[in-house]
Amino acid sequence: MTKPAIFIDGEAGTTGLQIRARLAGRTDVELVAIAPEKRKDPAERARILNAVDAAILCLPDAAAREAVSLITNPKVKVLDASTAYRVDPQWAYGFPELAPDQAAKIAAAQRVSNPGCYPTGFLALARPLVDAGIVPKDLPLIVPAVSGYSGGGKSLIESFEGSGPTRTEDRYRLYALGLAHKHVPEMRLHAGLVHAPLFLPSVGRYAQGMLVELPLHLHALPKKPTAKAIHDVLAARYQGQRFVRVMPLAAPPPERLEPEALNGTNMMELFVFANDQAGHALLVARLDNLGKGASGAAVQNLDLMLGLAGERSYALAAADRQSAA
Repeated sequence: MTKPAIFIDGEAGTTGLQIRARLAGRTDVELVAIAPEKRKDPAERARILNAVDAAILCLPDAAAREAVSLITNPKVKVLDASTAYRVDPQWAYGFPELAPDQAAKIAAAQRVSNPGCYPTGFLALARPLVDAGIVPKDLPLIVPAVSGYSGGGKSLIESFEGSGPTRTEDRYRLYALGLAHKHVPEMRLHAGLVHAPLFLPSVGRYAQGMLVELPLHLHALPKKPTAKAIHDVLAARYQGQRFVRVMPLAAPPPERLEPEALNGTNMMELFVFANDQAGHALLVARLDNLGKGASGAAVQNLDLMLGLAGERSYALAAADRQSAA
């Protein structure tokens, strides 16, 4: 059987490097590369994009749209890691655990849009509760979150790690204070919400790993659920899933939750914390923003699209983590 040929357009970027690292040890795919001096040559890019079985686009939105326009071969499957197509109904949304039939939709699709890292965590928490009627579709939601600086790409990485004039000494910062982050439409649409959630992202002085939070006033919800009822819904939704794990209800809860615990993996952990007396619950998703939030999810989607089982693709070895981070 011929191995499917894979081209990563934009493999020099943060996500592209980690996808390549995850695929490099595979024996069931063939990685195709473009000569460095021809990366910006439209004719050569078009030739390769139309000659492979699957193209993974790790490009800015405009460049991703340009790459898609170059593909005329209907047999080429496309996985786009930008935000360009995440709310496009013609593209399958690449969060396999979003709904019971989502993995099948991805497997059948020619065009798949890889989710954003923050939306992955938010949707894992919110969508099952909306589907179960615990969270009404018109309920205003607030979503605080923190990520490592690698989520901002090369320029933000340079500002935290470099020594030039753009270097920052910030330990922690809020951003997107215009309250119009590019992930919000994706979060609203795929959670099935009427109103856009109030999304409050932040970045810490560490490379990768993230926590996405969903606080709830249980007494204000129509069904007035207990924390256990919420936990039960999440546990039922993700039972048997390989990459999403619902953590046990902890009493007492841990003193702290570290965002970096899943770095280098494609895992996501979901937590439910509660103060029953106050009627408060805090749901938290923990994941690697470069793993389940980007490159790990891309490989998971690629395997679904190509009907592959995957070999050494969802977790980076220690040496790979060092070189790809």
